[in-house]
Amino acid sequence: MFDVAVIEDPAVAGVSLDPMRAKLLAALTEPGSAATLAARVGLPRQKVNYHLRALEKHGLVELVEERRKGNMTERVLRATASSYVISPAALADVAPDPARSPDRLSARWLLAIAARLVRDVGALVTGADKAKKRVATFAMAGEIRFASARHRAAFAEDLAAEVATLIGRYHDEHAPGGRTHRLVVAIHPSPGGEANDGA
Repeated sequence: MFDVAVIEDPAVAGVSLDPMRAKLLAALTEPGSAATLAARVGLPRQKVNYHLRALEKHGLVELVEERRKGNMTERVLRATASSYVISPAALADVAPDPARSPDRLSARWLLAIAARLVRDVGALVTGADKAKKRVATFAMAGEIRFASARHRAAFAEDLAAEVATLIGRYHDEHAPGGRTHRLVVAIHPSPGGEANDGA
């Protein structure tokens, strides 16, 4: 079972977004059968079986074992991942394109960058899983509290200058065997955080 699986197929995305199927996926981080799940989610076993068949058909759950119970065979299933991310590739025709209107101060452009990040890293993870390899990535996350909007703007300018210096130091357009990497640096207010003079 993967920690996170990426959903790139629109049909699989549709199946996963059904509220009952999402509930079953969450329950199946531990193996279970239609009978054990029926009691947990409050549905008849036949109805749970119907949902499980759809999830299995689309690769969201997998068979762990089959147990004989009298003249019946009980199928025990497990989710293929602990959690799922739907890639913008599943909505390719309407996925945001950061190249359309680059504006480093626009929240919507930041969303487009984030969507591209999910799409690109999702595709890399999917390919690496098939090849049984790892993807070389690095990420940082943290919080900073600015005293004012002026301080936030100054920080953004300093950060941009420092990143530009690092890129200048390490970027080598003609390195034999080199590989291009994407760099994303973002600052946004924490959701639910209190206002602070527009900071």
